[in-house]
Amino acid sequence: MKVPRFIFRLASWKNRHIKNSQFVFLLSIIIGLLSGIAAVILKNTVHYTFYLVSRGFQFERGSVLYLALPLVGIVLTVVFVRFILKKNIGHGISRILYAISKRNGVLEGHNTWSSMVGSTLTVAFGGSVGLEAPIVLTGSAIGSTLGRLFRMNHKTLIVLIGCGAAGAIAGIFKAPIAAVVFAIEVLMIDLTITALIPLLISAVTGATIAYFLSGRSVLFLFEPSDPFVLNQIPLFIILGIFTGLASVYFTRTTVFVEDRFKKIKNNYLRIIFGGTILGLLIFVFPSLFGEGYPVLQEVLKGNGNELINQDLFYGLKDEYWFLLIVISSILIFKAVATAVTTGSGGVGGIFAPSLFMGGIAGFFIAKVLNQFTFLQVSESNFALVGMAGMMSGVMHAPLTGIFLIAEITGGYELLTPLIITSTISFITINYFEPHSLYTKRLAQRGELFTHDKDKAMLSLMKVKSLLETNFLTIDVNATLGDLVKVVTKSQRNVFPVVDNENNFQGVIFINEIRNIIFERELYETTFIRDLMFMPEPHVDPDESMEDIAKKFGESEHYNLPVIRDGKYLGFVSRANVFSAYRKLLREFSDE
Repeated sequence: MKVPRFIFRLASWKNRHIKNSQFVFLLSIIIGLLSGIAAVILKNTVHYTFYLVSRGFQFERGSVLYLALPLVGIVLTVVFVRFILKKNIGHGISRILYAISKRNGVLEGHNTWSSMVGSTLTVAFGGSVGLEAPIVLTGSAIGSTLGRLFRMNHKTLIVLIGCGAAGAIAGIFKAPIAAVVFAIEVLMIDLTITALIPLLISAVTGATIAYFLSGRSVLFLFEPSDPFVLNQIPLFIILGIFTGLASVYFTRTTVFVEDRFKKIKNNYLRIIFGGTILGLLIFVFPSLFGEGYPVLQEVLKGNGNELINQDLFYGLKDEYWFLLIVISSILIFKAVATAVTTGSGGVGGIFAPSLFMGGIAGFFIAKVLNQFTFLQVSESNFALVGMAGMMSGVMHAPLTGIFLIAEITGGYELLTPLIITSTISFITINYFEPHSLYTKRLAQRGELFTHDKDKAMLSLMKVKSLLETNFLTIDVNATLGDLVKVVTKSQRNVFPVVDNENNFQGVIFINEIRNIIFERELYETTFIRDLMFMPEPHVDPDESMEDIAKKFGESEHYNLPVIRDGKYLGFVSRANVFSAYRKLLREFSDE
């Protein structure tokens, strides 16, 4: 990474006058400031882009623009990503987790702005995704870039990435506590004083600059007027189960639809197919347009009829059962619309869709319950609590859901139902899906950094850095006499056997041939191919270190051969793995 001259001067001044911990606090302020500004810019850019495109176009008019706008947005996004940026910027949170786990915290410089451009083109034209993941990626990239500019160590770099994420979330929702919890719970930043203080500073800075630039207004603001009633606890348990099951549906539908789109090899066909489906869904259910926060605001105000397309179904807008059908259809098709948007090339996240589906799910449950005269519940309260439940399930982040809704409602009056529903939702989805959408594919590939110290340290280790190549090889057609000559030059007691094209044939351990190595009469008549054996298991250079650790645990070998496409590359040793593990553990445990 090219470092400007003034950065060198600043780093030199810092080393002379400021302790490293104090400098991290200063950086956390800068990161929070920049992340908060980025959040405000993105929200306003999307708002005014949509206004310029639509000129005040309102969804209840059933305009045919709905059929065209999403396709146009996806086309513009793909053109930007493929032909201008020429980089992949999809799935922002997963990209951050991968950078933490496998790239030593390195996020490419373009991530400080590219996801903002891509998501603006997608969401402003109706893409049914959220802006939170792109802005979190932006904030995290700012943290990563500044950390690398000042040559921060790996542990500090991860904390600065978390600072960027916290500042971005705080800037969007003006909810600093939820932002810190998000960084700890979703990005799996260690909960230590060393990490917590910079996260708090960054989150408060991000929220403060957002207040300064955009006032007290947030994405949706609602103060509950109906108090929590103790005898409604069983009803909130039901809501938790429902949002948990809805989270399972959302997760599996998203993965399924995105996988189907990946199988469409023709890029143009994928874009047209996705944009057309999305346009049709939004035309029938206008509430699927964009993030959906305006619709949520109307639901919280008690205007549930706004969910119905007034142009297509005006005569049925006051029918209770038809409203239930529309609500359930929106729940079903929101997951499809989100997956179609990202699968066909759009840029955005699942944060907003999770909140949207949670609000609609809570509203649906309340509508059903209120049909029973002895059960009268607050539809707005159930919508709010449903948001936390859905976030808890989809993102596997119950604390984030609890504190986010508590903060944006201006108090903690709903704290008890929020805890109940979020916990039940998390337990429900965890039974079916042990990983969130953010971590599902990373976990399958063994690339996930977690709060489990063993798995976290192993995920940071790479075979390439542990590969030992000072083992002398012996040809498969050589004799015992040839091996003795190699032994005299070697410092190891293991000898890989290869052919003339370096294809791995097996190994010879000195201890296995010690009884014949000094019998000269066997030197010319005993061949290596008769002495070697093929060790099990062996290692692929792209294999996860967790799998390699299991192989060491299941075998008695202290060295395992590393082989790619049959070619011998070297060995990885138990002792070297353990030493690297201990070194990383010390780095991350040092306060």
